[in-house]
Amino acid sequence: MDEAQPVEATSIASHRWQLIRDLAVFQLKLGLDALRDLVLSPVSLIAGLVDLVFGGGQPARHFYSVLAAGRRTEAWINLFGEPDRAAPRGEAAEGAERASVDVIVERMERLLVEQYERGGVTASAKTAIDRGLDALGRRGPR
Repeated sequence: MDEAQPVEATSIASHRWQLIRDLAVFQLKLGLDALRDLVLSPVSLIAGLVDLVFGGGQPARHFYSVLAAGRRTEAWINLFGEPDRAAPRGEAAEGAERASVDVIVERMERLLVEQYERGGVTASAKTAIDRGLDALGRRGPR
């Protein structure tokens, strides 16, 4: 970080990047949720029909298995779960029972931060994006 840069500008850039990250993660989760819905809709119909025709003593076994799978994927995607800003970094990755999209994103983010700290391509890209966003902010809405 440039030492001459005012603290306020650094804070604004930090908040801007947090918003960009959260927006990107939300869009990823929306896409996964939509894909899950596209898959579960026909699978649930087929499972329900199989249960109706071949169900025998357990007439809803397959259908309720599909519902259980949907519930697990809903928890895994955690679409509207707010980012936990209070938890220290890395806490979300602890424990297999907490595995989710958020954990995967956090791992990827850590890799990018490591690359940035080494001064790799990510650092150059971040600097260029920051400059572009600052320029847009100075122009303001038209």
